Amino acid sequence: MEYLIGIDIGTTGAKTVIFGADGSTVASAFEEYPLRHPRPGWAEQNPQDWWEATVKSIRRVLQTSRISLANLRGLSLSGQMHGAVLLGRDHQVLRPCIIWSDQRSAAQAEWINQTVGRERLLQIACNPALTGFTAPKALWVRDNEPEVWDQVATLFLPKDYVRFRLTGEIASEVSDDAGTLLFDVHRRRWSDELCRLMGIPREWLPKVYESIDVAGQITQEVADLTGLPVNLPVVAGGADNTCGAVGNGIVHQGLVSSSIGTSGVVFAHTDRVRVDPLGRVHTFNHSVPNKWYLMGVTQGAGISLRWLRDQFGAIEREAARLTREDPYDILMREAATAPTGSEGLIFAPYLQGERTPHLDPEARGVLFGLTARHERRHVVRSILEGVAYSLRDSFEIIKEQGISITQVRATGGGARSPLWRQIQSDIFGAELVTVNTTEGPAFGAALLAAVGVGIYSTVEEACDVTVKVTHHISPIPAHVERYNRYYPIYRALYPSLKDLMHQTGEIVAHEGVE
Repeated sequence: MEYLIGIDIGTTGAKTVIFGADGSTVASAFEEYPLRHPRPGWAEQNPQDWWEATVKSIRRVLQTSRISLANLRGLSLSGQMHGAVLLGRDHQVLRPCIIWSDQRSAAQAEWINQTVGRERLLQIACNPALTGFTAPKALWVRDNEPEVWDQVATLFLPKDYVRFRLTGEIASEVSDDAGTLLFDVHRRRWSDELCRLMGIPREWLPKVYESIDVAGQITQEVADLTGLPVNLPVVAGGADNTCGAVGNGIVHQGLVSSSIGTSGVVFAHTDRVRVDPLGRVHTFNHSVPNKWYLMGVTQGAGISLRWLRDQFGAIEREAARLTREDPYDILMREAATAPTGSEGLIFAPYLQGERTPHLDPEARGVLFGLTARHERRHVVRSILEGVAYSLRDSFEIIKEQGISITQVRATGGGARSPLWRQIQSDIFGAELVTVNTTEGPAFGAALLAAVGVGIYSTVEEACDVTVKVTHHISPIPAHVERYNRYYPIYRALYPSLKDLMHQTGEIVAHEGVE
């Protein structure tokens, strides 16, 4: 059998997976790395941590798989979007990467909206300027770290940095570039106009490939370091969201995915460019050539449950240590004992600001309706429900853009929980399905590699052959009715509390961090 490697540079760690050309998983390895929050709303990672974790995970999968390297055909990468990786003229990293969830660049985002013009930005980049995107992060460095800015020679994205370390080639591809605000999403190329207006030199930006193009080969140095074959083709790959969609077969009109990872993403395939005039959902280039997608993002999806586990889950962590269970499984069992709707306890998951639909980096998390009757189980369940409410916001907006949804496919960490799948189905009021792979973006990256090296002729063919529906989850009418009563209350929380959230943010910013 022929084999392919998919590597996903995520927010919590690097995952490397070897797949058979038929889509079967052969071996998988995951290596964590730290996520730093130097100040409230800030989020940074060290690119060297990504590289070291990638090397370790490659070594592990090659050791455990015991495949013949002669049958290894190609490798591709997926990665977290929007991070600003800055290299100097010697190709050395100049500062930690400001990653997707960082919210410090509100002033720069507003400057872009004013300088370029919101309407013109929507015409070219198909998105408004938000703190989550790459360009505002780069401009924050310009405004606050001029000594770093003066040394910049390359600006690109997290997975592209890892590909550079693998191949020595500075390159990028359309799906990740679409999230920079420097890209012409219609024409699938860098926008000279946007670069000029923002004062970002065009020569800082790498050559652009389609996701299925070969963008380099494994170098001898990397072969010696990892055990990979020298000159193994490295296909350009894609953003984590597009690779996750490819890995779930979201490559035809009408298919939509609901993904709960660190963030939550609703991803809808479209055969033509569609732009929400209010900019509440994003329009980006798909990893499928000449296709696009609409995407709504919940900033604090899985990270909300992780926050609960880390800050208040000592009992679950200790129980998991003793029983060798996953602490999340224990939390899910606890949540399952609470009633639908959590007896009126509603969680707004705005722990890292919010993108869809509020576009507000100063949004703050809310636990509303708390009474003396509520127990831990209600709190845990309310977090699961709050994330699903937030994802429903995206579904409602995508429908407004004229996209007919024929099937919703659940993916990410949330898809592994039967309870969280059922909650999503009930809150969306739609059938959810799962597919035969749980490797998500890494699998999508491997399928892109398979097309790039000629095993399959198109991405659609690769998905149709390898991705199969395995389970169906239908909404429970009584639960749908109850959630439909709570959902308007959830939607009213943000507009009711927006001014107070901003006032709180100003006070915290003035007081500083102790």
